[in-house]
Amino acid sequence: MNAEDVALYLQQNPEFLADHEELFTRLTVPHPQHGGQAISLVERQQHALRDKIRQLEHKLSQLIAFGEENDEISEKVHRLALALLEAGSFEAVRQALILSLQEDFAVPHVGLRLWGGAMARAETEFMAVSEEAREYFESLRHPYCGTPEQVEVLAWFGEAAIHVHSVALMPLRRHGQLFGLLALGSPEPERFYPGMGTLYLGRIGELAAAALLCEIAG
Repeated sequence: MNAEDVALYLQQNPEFLADHEELFTRLTVPHPQHGGQAISLVERQQHALRDKIRQLEHKLSQLIAFGEENDEISEKVHRLALALLEAGSFEAVRQALILSLQEDFAVPHVGLRLWGGAMARAETEFMAVSEEAREYFESLRHPYCGTPEQVEVLAWFGEAAIHVHSVALMPLRRHGQLFGLLALGSPEPERFYPGMGTLYLGRIGELAAAALLCEIAG
């Protein structure tokens, strides 16, 4: 009989320990923190339960922290939505969007480009975008986060481009058609990183797309 056989027997015959209660106090095992010290099975079980409680408390603290962070982000997105609804012109939408991203979301650099035959306007946001860049943006099914792969996008940040080490790119679509791109830039390499959650970035992009297109079309 080996250790696995003993463990299996005890699992299948729990009444064994109930019939031999003296084992709980007579048998000793090494202390989990102090290997040279022997403790009873009851004490060992208490240590195991305390460890389990600590692990559960840590997980609960993490869940609470994540929940509070999500609530805070949701509130910021809500404020952005209200600001965009209250804006009455393209310039007001642009200013509300940039102000929210810079002040509420602490994004220092924001770039925006819009294109399409019906969007020929004089604002910087309507400056020409290369076909190569537009094809790349079209390939993005979700917001891109990571190092800047498009040199053209960096130029949208102006003189601050040399300080941008990570970006978030949000394709602007309406009814599945790409008509622009919202770019966020940060000097922190890890601010926008591959694999980060993009749920809220996607929602911000959708809000921006709807508000911008509404003013342009109007």
